[in-house]
Amino acid sequence: MTLTKKDIIDNILRYRIFERANVIQHVESIMEIMRETLANGEDILISGFGKFCVKEKKARKGRNPANNIS
Repeated sequence: MTLTKKDIIDNILRYRIFERANVIQHVESIMEIMRETLANGEDILISGFGKFCVKEKKARKGRNPANNIS
């Protein structure tokens, strides 16, 4: 199952603590902070949840199975 930004917003709204516009603004702010942090090469650690980091990988040669001629 994929958890989208909309799903996160809808789950927060179930608690009926904040208005929809405020929830959207806060979720967007958190996502922007995470994007900037990862773009700067820093890791994000959320205790009890997980660690986010950007890993550099070597380039690899891809192939298109639709063009595969045997």
